[in-house]
Formats: sequence, C-alpha cells, structure tokens
Amino acid sequence: MEETDENLVKLARNGDDGAFQVLVRRYQRRVFHCCFGLVRNRDDAEDLVQETFVRVYRNLDRFEGSSSFYTWTYRIARNVSIDHLRRANRQRTVDFDDGVAVGDDADDTGLLARPLNINPAAVAGRRELVDKLNEAARSLGDIHREVLMLREVEGLSYQEIADTLEISIGTVMSRLHHARKKMQRALAPYLEGREGAVEESDLEGE
Repeated sequence: MEETDENLVKLARNGDDGAFQVLVRRYQRRVFHCCFGLVRNRDDAEDLVQETFVRVYRNLDRFEGSSSFYTWTYRIARNVSIDHLRRANRQRTVDFDDGVAVGDDADDTGLLARPLNINPAAVAGRRELVDKLNEAARSLGDIHREVLMLREVEGLSYQEIADTLEISIGTVMSRLHHARKKMQRALAPYLEGREGAVEESDLEGE
C-alpha cells in the first residue's frame, strides 16, 4: 500500500531521506510544470524545482498539515519562481499547451483533457484549438490566468486554490468566473466557425 504524504513527511522529519525522495518523485513533475508555466524556460525551471525541494526539506517542520502537502509545496514553488522572475525582471506568461500533463502516463492532450471535458478525438483541428486557447489565456491578467491554471490544469479544488493563493473561496470563484468568461469571448469567433465541433458549454466548467 502506498504511503500517504503525511506519513512520508513524518518519516522525513525523523531523518528518513528515502521517504523524502519518495515525495520528490511523487511531485517533481507537477512542480516542474508549475515553475515552467511561470518562467517559460526549461533550464531555469529545472533549477527552480531543485531549489523548491531544498526549501521544502529545510522547512518540513513548518508543514502543519492544514493543507495538502502538494498545496504547500506548490506555494513554495510559486514563490521561488516569482522571486526568480523578479530577479530576472522577466514578463510572466503561461502557455496551457506546453507541459501541463501531470501523470506518468499522461499524453499530450494538455488543456483539452479531463478538466474542460472536451474529447480530443472529437475535435477536428485540435492544434488550431490549442493555439487559440493559448492566445486567449495570454490575454488574461496574471491573477485570473493563475486561478484558471490551478483549476483547469492542476485540477485543484476551490478550497485548495484558496489555500494555495491565500485568498477566499469567493475570490477564487469570482476570478475563475471572470477568466472563463473572457476565454469564452476570446474563443467565440473560432467556436462559431467550427459549429458542432466544440460546444461553448464545454468551456464553462462547474
């Protein structure tokens, strides 16, 4: 039976390096996508993943368990990435197509997979749709794009997003509603031109 994150954290706190390595292997891919989604450079993202887990290890005693281990780790990765961007004075962007799969067996369906309930096999010209999604996503402000990414790409619950960003659930819902509506407006000309291929309701989520 697979060890829970909580048990692995306890073991790691007691000096079990093997337990911590299990946590690293379990979440390093998702942490990479978080970092890469912010800094847009693979080499930098790989360095930031290492820095993230160094900070996680050094601060294990501060993990209180009030949120999930991944939510806590994501927050650290996000802060590490933002610090990097501030130092580098870069413009932060998020590309929903590049590197959003989070599982070992995930394919390259990216944003078109489960979160938006779109069946890729039923969508003709998938690449064109992905390009349109990327373009629409880049038109969002940072705060709305990040909430959309956490919900639709990472699949976090409203509570997990609220915990991660340290905002209220109401604010999460408001930002997500704004982001989805803006995405719909940006995609409307494309969707109208492909009547029957993709229903606009598929982009509304829950």
